Amino acid sequence: MSFEFFSATDTGRARNNNEDSVAVDEPSALIVLADGMGGYNAGEVASGMATAFIKSELGRWLQEAAATASDTDVRRAMDICVDNANRAIFNAANSNPQYAGMGTTLVVGVFRDGRLLMGHVGDSRAYRLRAGRLAQITHDHSLLQEQIDAGLITVEQAQFSANKNLVTRAVGVEDTVLLETHLHDLMPGDLYMLCSDGLSDMLDDETIAQLLQASDSLEELGSSLIDAANDAGGKDNISVILARVRGTNGPARSWWPFRR
Repeated sequence: MSFEFFSATDTGRARNNNEDSVAVDEPSALIVLADGMGGYNAGEVASGMATAFIKSELGRWLQEAAATASDTDVRRAMDICVDNANRAIFNAANSNPQYAGMGTTLVVGVFRDGRLLMGHVGDSRAYRLRAGRLAQITHDHSLLQEQIDAGLITVEQAQFSANKNLVTRAVGVEDTVLLETHLHDLMPGDLYMLCSDGLSDMLDDETIAQLLQASDSLEELGSSLIDAANDAGGKDNISVILARVRGTNGPARSWWPFRR
């Protein structure tokens, strides 16, 4: 299998700065998305540290070891790299008053031949479009999701909740963090999307599914998603990573535009 990637991030219409960060390491088929939080520019710092650290450390390990590594080995490497990134952000927050309380959500994916290892922390999401059907493959670590899971509110009521964006797990806010990981089988033609809540809060699943089937170009799809989120209000920063599974071996293509 081979893979095609696209990534982009946009400030949105309501914010002056962008606290999201995205990273794609094509040689290791690694994708990382983070949505920072904290006062001043601390959110930018936390998300940027997370994506840069994981792309560098996990990407290097994957290039050196992935050919002989088992899925268990890769999961362990993901855990270690996220734990190291968490400690770096936590230490920076506790040694610099301007960064106090900063943290970030995280979604990280490693594509292998026939399999995807997906890890996440917080409420940034991953979706899969397969044969025209969209499925969310991460489960939000948020107060709102806990209320839905407990049957306290419905998914429809959640759209109007005052508890949106209150995460129950984040990278860098404590000295340890638990990365939730899953293993997914890949099929040729699968399209995977990572996004920050600036996109998923603005667009419902039906709209996302329609937009993801509107073109064969990942660049056009990504731009359309960001434009639609902005047209719907653009209340937060908007970030997206797209990854398409190819059925035959061949060179992967990547784009990394940065939109503001």
